[in-house]
Amino acid sequence: MKEMLMIIMAAVLANNYVLVRFLGICPFLGVSKKLDSAVGMSIAVIFVMVLATAATWPIQHLLLDPNGIGYMQTTVFILVIAALVQLIETFMKKSLPGLHKALGIYLPLITTNCAVLGVCVLNIDEGYTFIQSVMNAFGSGVGFLLAMFLFAGVRSKIEDNDYPECFKGIASTLVAASILSVSFMGFSGMIDNIFGM
Repeated sequence: MKEMLMIIMAAVLANNYVLVRFLGICPFLGVSKKLDSAVGMSIAVIFVMVLATAATWPIQHLLLDPNGIGYMQTTVFILVIAALVQLIETFMKKSLPGLHKALGIYLPLITTNCAVLGVCVLNIDEGYTFIQSVMNAFGSGVGFLLAMFLFAGVRSKIEDNDYPECFKGIASTLVAASILSVSFMGFSGMIDNIFGM
């Protein structure tokens, strides 16, 4: 139990895929203007990360590795993720049309969200078991949600401020993102100290 909690906490804070590993930057910058869109996108990403991990881990260990075709990992994982995103998009279109409309083009972009693929690949590379992989995927998704939530709040505050013309638009967004990212570097080593590992 302690190990699972450590994996989740490390994925949320110390190894945050957006703010520490710099994966998933496209939706981070694109969907974080409004809090409701950011949270909706993040929940979809959590769902896709967990399902993609649950699907790709057995494929890697039961199909690709035993047959000596591990080099097909990236291609197979992308196809699995694309299929899952299509299922989620169809479900959201029918069940949650408001959220589907708010996410717009960004929902299909989960297919190309490198954070989702990164979680699946890094779970294999880290040698995690199936349960550890799913816990890491869940923690990574929660970390994505935290980053999106925090950045949506930051963006809402910086849009109301008066700052020099050269910083308006994407410049102020990137500066704010870099400051938020630096703040997460403070979590490095914290997980090891808390859990005594």
